[in-house]
Amino acid sequence: MPVFELSHGGQFVATLAAIVAAAYVFARVEVEIEGDAGWAANLPTWRIDEHPLLDIFWGGRALTGYHAWMFSFIGVIFHFPLAFMGQWSLPLEARALGAVTLFWIVEDYLWFVVNPAFGRHRFKRELIPWHKRWCAGAPVDYWMFGVVSALLFWYAY
Repeated sequence: MPVFELSHGGQFVATLAAIVAAAYVFARVEVEIEGDAGWAANLPTWRIDEHPLLDIFWGGRALTGYHAWMFSFIGVIFHFPLAFMGQWSLPLEARALGAVTLFWIVEDYLWFVVNPAFGRHRFKRELIPWHKRWCAGAPVDYWMFGVVSALLFWYAY
């Protein structure tokens, strides 16, 4: 029996706060790894630059070994609480998937904000070639996955 339990609204706010904190820390780590060369441009990793499926599922960006393993790692980490607690349900899965989806949006944006080579003022389409499609001042992926995350959270809570 839990000693302290948040309401659903409290759980949602705590989840959002944890996502932002984790995204900030991970953005700092990625800046240390990638430097000013985003999307693993200078890392010693394999990469697939062109494939029709990359346009559909990856926003037209290259698939790199670094990103394949990092995305997998973060996906596992966001599911760890379910394994740790020994619980699973569709709403809990939706919560985990909504959280990991929002994490990647926030982390990607924060990578630019905290990166000395970019900063918030250099977050522009013409300066970020690996984000190929933009709408309303942000990569289309942010808007698309923002909606997906919101729908998953709506279902979860």
